Amino acid sequence: MTDQQPHQFERGTDGPKVIVVGVDGSDSSFRAAAYAGGLARRQRALLAVVYVQPVMAAGAALGVPVAETTDEIAESLIAEIRQATERVKDIYDVRWEFHTFRGDPFNGLVAAADQLTADAVVVGASEQAGHRIVGSVAVRLVKAGRWPVTVVP
Repeated sequence: MTDQQPHQFERGTDGPKVIVVGVDGSDSSFRAAAYAGGLARRQRALLAVVYVQPVMAAGAALGVPVAETTDEIAESLIAEIRQATERVKDIYDVRWEFHTFRGDPFNGLVAAADQLTADAVVVGASEQAGHRIVGSVAVRLVKAGRWPVTVVP
């Protein structure tokens, strides 16, 4: 007689169903979005495009309208993504959603991946020199070990 355990949800066993891609307006994040879009198309997965709006207490203290600025960036990203999907709509059919989260990029992407039940996370390689010392978002996501992570140069 064997002990039977209830079937548990297993991510990625039949290929990804939800692919999260982080975008921030950088060239590498747009390359990551293009790569993730191709992966989502081939896997018939949902592409969840995520922009993490930074929370900058120091900027707000100096009177900088941070929330308005990051909202404008989010709107700009949505417009660029819509234009890109319109250009290829007759060639490729990709289901996608746009989400915004607030916080630092690492914790925002973790929250997004958890909330959206991501099977995979795609990010662009960091373009900041300081990340070689502190560690990039991509490296931190890989070290978290919770999802397959693809880093697009």
